[in-house]
Amino acid sequence: MTSPTTTTKRVLLAAPRGYCAGVDRAVIAVEKALDHYGAPVYVRKEIVHNKYVVETLAARGAVFVEETDEVPEGARVVFSAHGVSPAVHASAAARSLQTIDATCPLVTKVHKEAVRFASDDMDILLIGHTGHEEVEGTAGEAPEHIQVVNSPEDVPGIVVRDPEKVVWLSQTTLSVDETMETVRRLRERFPKLQDPPSDDICYATQNRQVAVKKLAPECDVVIVVGSANSSNSVRLVEVALDAGATASYRVDTAAEIEEAWLDGAATVGVTSGASVPEILVRDVLDRLARSGFGDVQEVRTATEDLMFSLPKELRADLKAAGTPVPRPERGARQSLSVEPA
Repeated sequence: MTSPTTTTKRVLLAAPRGYCAGVDRAVIAVEKALDHYGAPVYVRKEIVHNKYVVETLAARGAVFVEETDEVPEGARVVFSAHGVSPAVHASAAARSLQTIDATCPLVTKVHKEAVRFASDDMDILLIGHTGHEEVEGTAGEAPEHIQVVNSPEDVPGIVVRDPEKVVWLSQTTLSVDETMETVRRLRERFPKLQDPPSDDICYATQNRQVAVKKLAPECDVVIVVGSANSSNSVRLVEVALDAGATASYRVDTAAEIEEAWLDGAATVGVTSGASVPEILVRDVLDRLARSGFGDVQEVRTATEDLMFSLPKELRADLKAAGTPVPRPERGARQSLSVEPA
């Protein structure tokens, strides 16, 4: 821990941070849909869990709704990066909606695993948060086979049909440590518990948590940029505290930073959740510089180069119109494009 008497003020900037490949893909999908089809383009739920992103896209003509029955029949609707259940797809089809499925491919992988394990008549223990869109979408793939496990404390109350046929899956944006603790307790109760074919916590969530763990022990304060409904952003605050930061706060924007948080601090850590555009991080760095924290040192623990192609429905329409199909960019983009609707 940095001594409060140290005169040099510095910022440790986590890398990786910000946009992951799935978020980048989903946001570009809405932007390109607006460019190609024109406004309005409906989006079920928030395309990603970030207030700035949602407000910026709404200013361009995206209309965010809670359910498909709010979308006019025959209109175009984008499904968010968090994924939807088969029932939502069926509801959209019943209203003749033109759908663009921007579900993160890593979430789609979990959906397919749920379907496969259900077809084997297994009990599926889905580690995640009840009510989160991703959990609702995954659970909807096989509701008769899936139980949601919110935390390690839920484990004693779980009842399965056959302890020999149990498997766990997880929400992709959870704390790695908490998930593994839940799995450990589940295995104590069900020794034959099966693992998914690969770790379901997404690479971006893991990478951002590892970066925060590395810088947190040296920080008096860690500031996490991200919205309150962003599970991975909220987890980063917890990870920072568990890793040794004296204090950690989540902010949507630089304007929410309180000067009292910085009193007596010599080292401030900065990171951002996987749905946060880099422009918001830059604003935070500018705000910290005005308080004397102008020395910014990057703490990199991984380099990300994963990219996902745009949703197939959108790609097909762009190609048919002779419009170049962009590839989502690697890493965090500086900002969203903002144009009149």
